[in-house]
Amino acid sequence: MSLDRCHNIRDLRAKAKRRLPAPIFHYLDGGADDEVTLRRNTEAFEDYELVPNLLNDTSTIDTKTNALGVELDWPVFLSPTGMSKLFHHTGEAAVARAAHKAGTLYSLSSLSTTSIEDVASATDGPKMFQIYVYKDRGLTKEFIERCKAAKYDAICLTIDVPVPGNRERDLVTGMTMPPKFSLGSLFSFATHPHWSLNALRNPNFDLANVSQHKGLGIADKQISPIQYLSSQIDSSMTWKDAEWIAQEWGGRFLVKGVHSAHDAIKATEIGAHGVMVSNHGGRQLDGVQACIDALPPIVEAVGDKIDVILDGGIRRGTHVIKALALGATACSIGRSYVYGLGAGGQAGVEKALNLLRTEIERDMALLGVTKISEITRDLLVKRGVSR
Repeated sequence: MSLDRCHNIRDLRAKAKRRLPAPIFHYLDGGADDEVTLRRNTEAFEDYELVPNLLNDTSTIDTKTNALGVELDWPVFLSPTGMSKLFHHTGEAAVARAAHKAGTLYSLSSLSTTSIEDVASATDGPKMFQIYVYKDRGLTKEFIERCKAAKYDAICLTIDVPVPGNRERDLVTGMTMPPKFSLGSLFSFATHPHWSLNALRNPNFDLANVSQHKGLGIADKQISPIQYLSSQIDSSMTWKDAEWIAQEWGGRFLVKGVHSAHDAIKATEIGAHGVMVSNHGGRQLDGVQACIDALPPIVEAVGDKIDVILDGGIRRGTHVIKALALGATACSIGRSYVYGLGAGGQAGVEKALNLLRTEIERDMALLGVTKISEITRDLLVKRGVSR
């Protein structure tokens, strides 16, 4: 299947599944435990139904919006996802270029395989860096200073990883840290020569933002970056640590992983400019609410004070419109664009973004609205509940 024959995100997922070795695809596609939250993140959008207001002039559709202090051409930006070179050898730089071309913001993960500086060199489009509070506070501070020097527009702190989630697909395939591949997994690498040959031709796979850190002898290869980061998850992190990062950064600051009004209020109190309503794509605690269901009380609590970003489960333009109708400032996508990356590199990411943007524009016209500000709560009902 060529990219031209991919008509939606589902098609891109199917193409990525064919192109990627099984351990790599399942690392991208899987979630925690029984993957209930992973599935519900998308399925829950079906519980909300749109109510068009017709006979409006929709000959011109304007999707521009402002989020995170950045003017975006449309209300979707790219979430941080780790180790992009696993899915295509061109990695994060290709994704950042695709985001800029699409008129939106790119978020770089701390666990990226391309450095803060190299992504900044790849594109002058708007960029955000995702950060954790590490036990080694020197690493956290170093990342902040590098983002300042590289002129990133914002930083987001991920708070929902006090311990790693139980991702059983990875246990089965051996896609663990360090890897423990089964014979079946090794066979899958052998039967995907295109991916494997690119991996051999581009052997510089590394956690690029960590490899040069001077702590614990990483620069001298006494310990691998992956080993180092595995030891750095700080279960003692509190809101005081989050406030420290906000103060160290001094610019636009978001908290990612918020799933309750309580935490959204706490984020506001420490000076956050926005929250990302996220459950880590269903990869951490299984059984939590779908993000779209968690959104309304958070909007009610802080939506008039800070940006509220819906992050999780988006596969269609109507999903974005439903989130905006419930009060989200904008949405962010992870798997949707990584499927495109796995399917065809930068061209695949561009395809994913173009598909979603085209759907949003068409759906707005069908809904009877012409601007993002016109997408309001009265255009949405809960399934089974009359207006």
